[in-house]
Amino acid sequence: MQTAKWRGVVVAGVMMALVGAPMVSSVAFAAGNKHQAEAVEHAKEAVAHGKQGHADALVKHAEAALKHAEGAMAETKNPHVGEAIKGLKDGIEHGKAGHADVATKAVENALPHLSEGM
Repeated sequence: MQTAKWRGVVVAGVMMALVGAPMVSSVAFAAGNKHQAEAVEHAKEAVAHGKQGHADALVKHAEAALKHAEGAMAETKNPHVGEAIKGLKDGIEHGKAGHADVATKAVENALPHLSEGM
């Protein structure tokens, strides 16, 4: 009878470990995804403005995307996000120089990297 009681305790502990560990790890993963999702949205806005020739608005949204991408990188260490950060910085640099077309292309190239790992 005592063995059956301990078996129940062990089974309950194993079940908690199997269910609880993925739940805890998904909290950190979801936080990274939130930053990535925000970065994607701002990058899309930057591209839309860039296609209209609005370099200043492109820079504004690309800087917001960069801020969120850096937040995602700090939490997830995803190498794709690192590549996206390089592209966003390039887009910001060109946008500040008034080169909306080149800046748009740089941010467009960063978008697939931002979407990776979401």
